[in-house]
Amino acid sequence: MSFGDIGNIMKQAQQLQERLAQVQEDVARRTVEATAGGGMVKVKVNGKHELIAITIDPAVLEEDVELVQDLVLAAVNEGLRSAQRMVAEEMTKVTGGLKIPGLG
Repeated sequence: MSFGDIGNIMKQAQQLQERLAQVQEDVARRTVEATAGGGMVKVKVNGKHELIAITIDPAVLEEDVELVQDLVLAAVNEGLRSAQRMVAEEMTKVTGGLKIPGLG
């Protein structure tokens, strides 16, 4: 392997790193939505895996508190899973399926 080959590999690695950083910025701004209880609880999660909105149908608040809590947990967990899938899909587009530690 020559120094030219090593230089080319380093250049490609830097380009990949730049593309990954751009994808991370892009997915951080994207959101996914999830629901539970037939839409009675809705959540929105961004690509940084942050919960950014919860909407609860007022009718569900007349139910048992434990039911409301379960619906909120179910919606949040599904939202987080959806956000993880979205990020993984976008990263796979850049890496071609190459597993890079810390990226997914």
